[in-house]
Amino acid sequence: MMMRNRIVAVSYLNTIPFIYGIEHAGIDLYADLLLSPPRGCASLLRDGGAEIALIPVAAVPSIPDIRIVTPFCIGASCSVRTVVLAADSPLDRLDTIYLDSHSLTSVRLVRILASKLWGIRPEWKELKDFSALNAPQPRTGYLIIGDKVFDHEEKFRYRYDLADAWREMTGLPFAFAAWVARSGVDDRTVERLAEALDYGVRHIPEAIACYGYGDRSYAYDYLTRNIDFVFDEQKRRATALYWQEGRKIDPPINPG
Repeated sequence: MMMRNRIVAVSYLNTIPFIYGIEHAGIDLYADLLLSPPRGCASLLRDGGAEIALIPVAAVPSIPDIRIVTPFCIGASCSVRTVVLAADSPLDRLDTIYLDSHSLTSVRLVRILASKLWGIRPEWKELKDFSALNAPQPRTGYLIIGDKVFDHEEKFRYRYDLADAWREMTGLPFAFAAWVARSGVDDRTVERLAEALDYGVRHIPEAIACYGYGDRSYAYDYLTRNIDFVFDEQKRRATALYWQEGRKIDPPINPG
């Protein structure tokens, strides 16, 4: 009997076009869909909990026996808006930066930018209690990703968009997450997945309405102006450069 594949994807607003396509394109992927924060997607794939996944690009080199599939990603060619370093002090006055560890890609990206673009050497700590975002500390930055940015972005005097900063440093767009599959996943399944994702990206208004974002005034602009879903050659170049720079970064998070 043929086993069903398991597909895991990110549980954020930026993924709902993909989710809509998988669930509504009318294409039988013979698969079950799971949702998780970015880092959880990589863990599920690594631990055998899924065969196909949308994972942070930082995790791709660390998982054996996978390949990037489909011409789709979660990327940005301009401001991404939902991956930001936020603070009440300017960059050159930051002593500490707390890291939202839900995405290893963003954690490594902010460290690359700190070293190569901004020239700062803060103490890095894990952001464990997100209530800290309601009362920002002086000389302290907070890496915030995902939907929580919409709720907290106006609370900070300074916001540094990481996609903008990467483009300033490299002249390239950025891909935060890519679709990957284990080597045992057949090509026909990959083709069907790409068809489903394409359907979803072409039906963004329907996805917004379907998943309860219809009353969010920012949703459509975000998905059509901030997020770029195409994993093109420039984003592939950016990903290779990011991996190269990431290898120079030590494990970033200190307990406490």
